[in-house]
Amino acid sequence: METIHYEQRGHLAFITLNRPEAMNAFNYEMLNELSQVAEAVRINPDIRAVVFMGAGEKAFSVGADLKERKTLNEQQVKRNIYKIGEVFTTIENLPQPTIAMMNGYAFGGGMELALACDFRILAEEATVGLTETSLAIIPGAGGTQRLPRLIGEAKALELILTARRLKAQEALEYGIVTRVAPRDQLAQVTSEFADLMLANGPIALQQAKFAIKNGLNADLQTGLHIERKAYEVTIPTEDRVEALIAFGEKRKPDFKGK
Repeated sequence: METIHYEQRGHLAFITLNRPEAMNAFNYEMLNELSQVAEAVRINPDIRAVVFMGAGEKAFSVGADLKERKTLNEQQVKRNIYKIGEVFTTIENLPQPTIAMMNGYAFGGGMELALACDFRILAEEATVGLTETSLAIIPGAGGTQRLPRLIGEAKALELILTARRLKAQEALEYGIVTRVAPRDQLAQVTSEFADLMLANGPIALQQAKFAIKNGLNADLQTGLHIERKAYEVTIPTEDRVEALIAFGEKRKPDFKGK
């Protein structure tokens, strides 16, 4: 692939937006390649967590490729909007925990990709924002829906309607990001955070994520039912038995994802 770089280290997958010369802006080719990689990750039982990152030093992603956008007719623009929304929903629905490792600028669609991830770890030097209204459009890849669910309606309205750009510490204070780290420590902080999850049962990770994500969209009683069903999935697993044996033997469990 030309615009997406994929690497797997152990049980951790790294998906890199690979257009540093365009600050990792999304063109149609990148959206198609990102879709293919996300689908492959979704069905790979050996992958237990996923990190999304941007190539180069300047940007995670600055959103849609405006140079490409100027050459598109209205139907092609609609095609791109549909595709980016579809891809980000696929990423949001990945069974594995997902982390956006944000090394630099994250604007528009770049920020929306980060919002589709479960966690966001941001470089201290980075700047983020949903800046679409400054271009006379609106966030069209989930930003108007995911941001208010994350930080509340009033704060989301403020940030989207003002197209405000936030420094890293401000993003942390708003509750948008999980961690902030110096750029030269970003990879280490992200890896350490991922390791906290990778130490746990992989089936349990997926079922806990499933219960939380689906339960939030339901009333409490339905959510509790979803939780019970997700718990039941873990009962017959080899990993659950291994955890009990390891506890008795006072050692770390060796989870197999079975």
